[in-house]
Amino acid sequence: MYEKNGERYFIVDAHIALWDARPENQRNIHGKQFIDCFYDYHRNLSPETELWSYEEYLYQGGERLLKDLFVDGYVDHAIFQPARLGEFYYSGFGQTEEAFALAQQHPDKLTYNHNWDPRFEAAGLEQLRRDAERFGLKGVKLYTAEWQGDSRGYKLDDPWSYRYFEACQELGIKNIHIHKGPTIRPLDRDAFDVADVDTVATDFPELNFIVEHCGLPRLEDFCWIATQEPNVHAGLAVAMPFIHTRPRYFAQIIGELLYWLDENRIQFSSDYALWTPKWLVEKFVDFQIPEDMTEYAPITVEQKKKILGLNAAKMYGLEVPAGLEVSDPAVV
Repeated sequence: MYEKNGERYFIVDAHIALWDARPENQRNIHGKQFIDCFYDYHRNLSPETELWSYEEYLYQGGERLLKDLFVDGYVDHAIFQPARLGEFYYSGFGQTEEAFALAQQHPDKLTYNHNWDPRFEAAGLEQLRRDAERFGLKGVKLYTAEWQGDSRGYKLDDPWSYRYFEACQELGIKNIHIHKGPTIRPLDRDAFDVADVDTVATDFPELNFIVEHCGLPRLEDFCWIATQEPNVHAGLAVAMPFIHTRPRYFAQIIGELLYWLDENRIQFSSDYALWTPKWLVEKFVDFQIPEDMTEYAPITVEQKKKILGLNAAKMYGLEVPAGLEVSDPAVV
């Protein structure tokens, strides 16, 4: 929980990972390219006081994650959104067993989401059913630009993707988190295009589609989709650190999202370990849209509370302590 000026904020970090990009886990040069690109984002968008060394960035481990999020970072609950990247890393990028073990040890603090890839077809569907039972899945994370063999991505509206969404409905996996944001070396930029979100959101209205990174750099395309699809939500991973390096750009991002979606469909995340939540929470609570950007309304404390945690808490059925809610009946 974070408290300032007499206001208390329930914090849900809705997009975190526990990864292993050490050289011994890198299957090929692409594994190094991927983590180097992550580190470039970290180095270029972080305050100088928050920079990690390259070596500690390759692997954090569960003990550091718990400290960074729950001791130092004000976070009340966090949600794992792991990427597999089996073509680049021997044991995958997101560490399934370690992350799930942490979630089992700290169910009050951590939720484990898993992933699927429709290119595994029938065998993958059976694996999804096993994973849903083992992990108690409420959500999944999809990486449409992930490589597999000769394929360098897939579409959400591919026929096999539809079979997986149908299985998600059947299994009660309602929250579909999708990386639709900046490209990551060596993945292809166009494989993260947001257009296919429009199709599946229409065809699967019972599912929530959380577009991580809010479609950047395709923010306008995302907003036009989300304003007509009420089950499309915006995840602020990657958008958040611009609050430090380019605050007016961040004001534009959050201003557009609040205009098109309103505050009930926007979720905070640090994208740990790309960044740590402490400084992002502090800066967002203090942030206000510049007065000369008059096309955007000021951000209220109630809006900040929803974005920082109450929206994700509602989506995942998390208990919010008494006194930390806001008066809007759509959230409490």
